[in-house]
Amino acid sequence: MYRMTWTDGRMDDFAKHVDERFEFVDKRFDAVDKRFDAMEKRFEAIERRLDNLDERFAALNRTLLVFHGGIMAALIGLIATQL
Repeated sequence: MYRMTWTDGRMDDFAKHVDERFEFVDKRFDAVDKRFDAMEKRFEAIERRLDNLDERFAALNRTLLVFHGGIMAALIGLIATQL
């Protein structure tokens, strides 16, 4: 089996090349992190809008419940007066 020998200079060059590649990867991850931060802010804004919408649906539900309760009371009163 053939075995390649690595000189100190060759090992230093390899280590330098690996360090450069990792610096490049770190820069790319920093850019991705910034994009995720921007998306997180957008999701927080959407979440606030959905919370507001949820409150509006709850208010509509209460209004419909009161309205239908009034109709039921009126119908019961009408039936009671007709007997």
